[in-house]
This record gives sequence, C-alpha cells and structure tokens, in this order.
Amino acid sequence: VQLQASGGGLVQPGGSLRLSCAASGFTLDYYAIGWFRQAPGKEREGASCISHDDDSTYVVDSVKGRFTVSRDSAKNMVYLQMNSLQPEDTAVYYCATDGFPGSSCPPATDYRYWGQGTLVTVSS
Repeated sequence: VQLQASGGGLVQPGGSLRLSCAASGFTLDYYAIGWFRQAPGKEREGASCISHDDDSTYVVDSVKGRFTVSRDSAKNMVYLQMNSLQPEDTAVYYCATDGFPGSSCPPATDYRYWGQGTLVTVSS
C-alpha cells in the first residue's frame, strides 16, 4: 500500500491549488482517504476526509468553504481543492488511509498508511 501526495507549490494569498493523492497497489475507491497537514513548528492536524463510498466528506472548520475533497475513481485519485489560500495554510500536506475497506472517516489515530507529503507555501 503506497500513497503519494502531489501538487504542492508556492502560491500567493487568495490563490488556489489542487493536491492529488495517488495510490499504488490498491484501489482508492474502497477506502476512506484523509488529508492532513503539518505547519512548521506545529503538530499535524486533519484537514479533510472522504469516506470510501463518497457518502460523507469532512473538512476541518478552519478550511470550511475553501477546501473541497473529491475522488476520481477512473483515475484512482483523490483530490483536495484548496481555494482562497492564506499564509496560515502553509504546511506539508499528506494523504493517508486506515487501510480498512469500507471505512468511513476514522479518527486521526487510526490512519496507518501515509504518503510522502507535498509542501504548500502561501506567501506574497
């Protein structure tokens, strides 16, 4: 089980980025996928999650209305669309899964498989 997040970069405040989470060795459709972020000097926090059946999605309050999680089954990808980015969104972003087929968004401590992160820098 391998995950890889990509799509990070440098963006100005108010800009947008779309992060992608790709999988190797398994089909993302069967799993809840979470997005986490870790800002410099801070603990990692959950940002968003999409359940295995896309029936439920979750975003943390600080990004509500700005971030949207979605899935493209044909491409075996999960995306995090980030709009109206602010400097406080600067962080390394990771995608992860608990590895249990059919799960909804589990507690953060249940995620077992993590991809390498992608750095998002919001700065003018």
